[in-house]
Amino acid sequence: MKIESYGFDKSFLTENAAGIPARVTAVHRERFEIVSDMGESFARVKTKTYLMDGEPFPTVGDFVMIEHNPIGDSVIIKTLPRKTFFSRRSPDPQKGEQAVSANFDYVFIMQSLNADFNERRLERYLTLSRKSGAEIVVVLTKADLVEDVTDYYLRVSRLAPDAFCHAVSAKTGEGLMRLYSYLSPGKTTVLLGSSGVGKSSLVNALFGREIMDTNAIREDDDKGRHTTTYRKLLMLDNGSMIIDTPGMRELGMWVLENELDSVFPDVEAFIGKCRFRNCRHETEPGCAIREAIENGSLSYDRWNSYQALESESYATETKAEMLEKKHKRSKDISRFSKMMKKEGKIRF
Repeated sequence: MKIESYGFDKSFLTENAAGIPARVTAVHRERFEIVSDMGESFARVKTKTYLMDGEPFPTVGDFVMIEHNPIGDSVIIKTLPRKTFFSRRSPDPQKGEQAVSANFDYVFIMQSLNADFNERRLERYLTLSRKSGAEIVVVLTKADLVEDVTDYYLRVSRLAPDAFCHAVSAKTGEGLMRLYSYLSPGKTTVLLGSSGVGKSSLVNALFGREIMDTNAIREDDDKGRHTTTYRKLLMLDNGSMIIDTPGMRELGMWVLENELDSVFPDVEAFIGKCRFRNCRHETEPGCAIREAIENGSLSYDRWNSYQALESESYATETKAEMLEKKHKRSKDISRFSKMMKKEGKIRF
């Protein structure tokens, strides 16, 4: 199968890009599953390129350039520019931002119509999804558990008026045909949702066969157990692709403050009406936020959600500035080393 079948086109290529184009279909720590015109294989990154030169570390969905090895692991020599991507705070504080999936056309934000439905979590996922640059679709799973989904549609539309929303059931097949309109050949969709929301069940239903393990829901709290343990890109029979991700229960978002207004335009509007530009929204006179909460125009829960994400954005901006300086210093050292090596003054 040609790499073009996996969504690749020449617009991803950079000037003088050497090697063979491939797409990362799964990530296993330091080893990657890839697909190219040479078929499916495993690969590892070129250590110097990724550790010393600061090349973006590959993630599932990435298009990369490789040096093909027919008898062993190929070598990934470059990550091609991403058109869309998800990122979060890396577990390693020295690395800062970590891409978790890339080059997708749609985001299916999944919320279950059991006790898992949570507007504050939906706000968090909407913030992350809008930052990615892909088209957003809210998928309400387990529609067989409720008699009327109208109220859920209204709740979603208040938070995401420009997003499509569909109620589906992997168990009965309800609503699945609506999702196929997004799953066209060469297009990639990423699934985003907490553990137990039904991502693996939905994938199996869309494929028409069981290709992913599913775990039962705990009866005491309607919560799920982790099923997907690593990120993987799957191709449906019609040539469309799905990226399934592990449940992001503790998602550490990488979001800047100016990216919150797309999800909280009402909050931003109230802030703009405060009498003082440096209003802390506590005891200051003329605070439009306090007035909106008191008269019911703004819910206290939504304000708390905004504040929580705003706090994360402050931490992100501080870390981003620090990492930018670190990255620049690393590039300067690498550039100096290359110059000295060229002049024969040091040896490696």
